[in-house]
Amino acid sequence: MKIITLSSVLLCVFGCWLNLAEAKISNRIALYGQSKYSNNFQAFNYVNPNAPQGGKMVLPAYGTFDNFNPYIFKGVAASFVPALTMETLGFSPVDDPFTVYPLLAEKFDLPTDKSYVGFILNSKARFADGSPVTADDVVFSFNAIMEKGSPVYKMYYADVDRVEKINDREVRFYFKEGTENKELPMILAQFHIFSAKDWENREFDKPTLQVPLGSGPYVVEDFQVNKYVSFKKNPNYWGKNLPTRRGFYNFEQIRYDYYQDTTVTLQALFAGNIDVREEYIAKIWMTGYDNELIKSGKIKKETIEHNNPAILQNFAFNIRRAKFQDRRVRKAIDLAFNYEWANEKLFYGQYKRLYSYFTNTGMEATGLPTGRELEILQTYKDQLPDDVFTEPYQITVNEEINNPRENLKKAVSLLKEAGYDFVDGKMTNLATGEPLEIEVLSNSANGATFTKVMLPFIENLRKIGIKAVFRNLEVNIFKNRLDNFDFDMAIVSYRVSQLPGNEQREYWGSEAADMNGSNNVIGIKNPVVDALIKGLVAAQQKEDYVAYVKALDRVLLHENYMIFQWYSPVERVAYWDKFGQPQTDIKTGFEPFTWWAKEQ
Repeated sequence: MKIITLSSVLLCVFGCWLNLAEAKISNRIALYGQSKYSNNFQAFNYVNPNAPQGGKMVLPAYGTFDNFNPYIFKGVAASFVPALTMETLGFSPVDDPFTVYPLLAEKFDLPTDKSYVGFILNSKARFADGSPVTADDVVFSFNAIMEKGSPVYKMYYADVDRVEKINDREVRFYFKEGTENKELPMILAQFHIFSAKDWENREFDKPTLQVPLGSGPYVVEDFQVNKYVSFKKNPNYWGKNLPTRRGFYNFEQIRYDYYQDTTVTLQALFAGNIDVREEYIAKIWMTGYDNELIKSGKIKKETIEHNNPAILQNFAFNIRRAKFQDRRVRKAIDLAFNYEWANEKLFYGQYKRLYSYFTNTGMEATGLPTGRELEILQTYKDQLPDDVFTEPYQITVNEEINNPRENLKKAVSLLKEAGYDFVDGKMTNLATGEPLEIEVLSNSANGATFTKVMLPFIENLRKIGIKAVFRNLEVNIFKNRLDNFDFDMAIVSYRVSQLPGNEQREYWGSEAADMNGSNNVIGIKNPVVDALIKGLVAAQQKEDYVAYVKALDRVLLHENYMIFQWYSPVERVAYWDKFGQPQTDIKTGFEPFTWWAKEQ
């Protein structure tokens, strides 16, 4: 028998008191100590908390699907299944992206030594079958994602040492010793929580068409592979009155119909087969809606302002290929792309040119480096090209849009510097005797648009002796080619966070370059880039953080890893006039899950 002495009891009480003193229980995670909403807020300012309930919305999805688990490498996951059927531990609104507010977790344990983050679950949280969401489910979900999910998650959550159940309603994520990762508590609040019981006799790492049990506002009512997924609101949804959920998910039914081509969905909208359509093609927006449905107001056209970072849409080089390993070659190909012609002739001047990896964030590298950014870059001066410090990065501009001759001359000069020259009219590597030839890939969802963009690009490349071909592949084939890095150049897009952080490792980090299925399709292995990503993730003060983001941007820009395309400062949406939407001055962009049906 163990004898418990008075001194041991006192020691325990004193020790427990110390632990409590080191912890801070909060109802939010605020990255820099400030948040927009008060402790007793009832709903976010960009929703209508009293929105009518009911009705149906049908939206388009593109490509195919054969899987309902979005966290694994294999298969193609169905659109919006996790977003509508599963919940996360916390939620960040569009007008306060630097704060996490309660969702499955009602409280957050944030110790002063930052050695872990704890999540205290809401006792009312339930899966769709009525079973409670517990710490066991959180532990299972994280471990399954790390052990059997796509390899990219091992990198994304690399600073987590372990996850531990404290009790049925509390779980802690302990960080590796020496970890300086200010964003980590926030991103741990963002993964979806599965039911451990639901997966007892299932293999997490295999594609599945058995819908995972979720705790979100909807359940999957019906689906047909590659055709549609239909969602029905869960009448017993536990979180409908949470401040983070009031005003969202007002429809009784939401359905996604799958299409292979974005242009086809315009006729689907006019036919009434879908209710809402976001327009991605400027010319169609200007010329394709001139009909009686628009004139009569039955279908509305609307441009919705947003404050979102610009999507990083680009022609990505695969620098694993020897022909693209010299940045002068990459810049020469960039010089052959005539954006100004495309914007005037094809896009009706509706777009702006991307000029940074973080366009529209306020953290773009412009001019020459100064202040804290310069201090950071000087640490790596011996590893960086001189022009990082002496020349502001300039995107390629064609002064005469119909005459790219000057830029093509510059391109030829760069290619000659890199060891190329004309041989029988072909730009040829003089060391290997191989002509410079390029295959550019796109997917069928947007290939029709890019065909017109590519024709003058291919012609300009031909003028400087480079043979280029454009291939428009089915979505799943395109994905497979990129997952296995089987391409020369490809048209790709990156979602840019308002708070660039851990995802940068997977976009540009050396470890991700050899990881099939990662977003580092370019194949970047740059030790300075790795160090700058580490620095921005570890930055504790906002000034340091912004300086590291700018420094990273500057280094990536000067390496010419991609050819920037364009972005729109507004989102273009057409929809049948049967929906209401919140009236707000907040620039949210297109947020269909805050809309509602005007008539039931």
